[in-house]
Amino acid sequence: MPSDNSVRHLDPGPALWSYAELILVACPKCGGRATNLRRPGLPAARYWNQYYYEPRRLICDRCGAVADWSSEHNGSRQPGARQDPHFGLPLWLQTRCCGRVLWAYNAAQVDELSAYVSALLRERSRRNSSISLVSQMPLWMKRADNRAEVSAGLARLRTLAGRSEPADRSDAAY
Repeated sequence: MPSDNSVRHLDPGPALWSYAELILVACPKCGGRATNLRRPGLPAARYWNQYYYEPRRLICDRCGAVADWSSEHNGSRQPGARQDPHFGLPLWLQTRCCGRVLWAYNAAQVDELSAYVSALLRERSRRNSSISLVSQMPLWMKRADNRAEVSAGLARLRTLAGRSEPADRSDAAY
């Protein structure tokens, strides 16, 4: 019998931007896994768009590359592409799935997507219901007949999150 956690999912309400504090990307120098994160010492973001415009730092533990990014302007930035919204680098967590590319910013986002996809009963909360991560997911990821393939793709992303070598990079991340 499946566990209660795999049967039911209540959307906790966080939007895609709430996963943008730490983004795994392909290092522009060595091609391994690098991390795009908020620069240290900044106050916590108060508004959602600050996640996309606050100063960032790229760090590669593999080759030691470090780069800083800051925005000269504020405005409407479109999250949800296969590149990170700051440096424009390919996301590390990408894989082919259902004839498309499945991607995530980090392991926490993969976990939330996995919980939703594997659930037989999917419920939405009233909190941020129209902008939550799961409400904004593409239909192909939500379809029950794609559940097994999407779950397998998310398992590949979870494995990839723990790897850092250029050879580990998915062919979808180019």
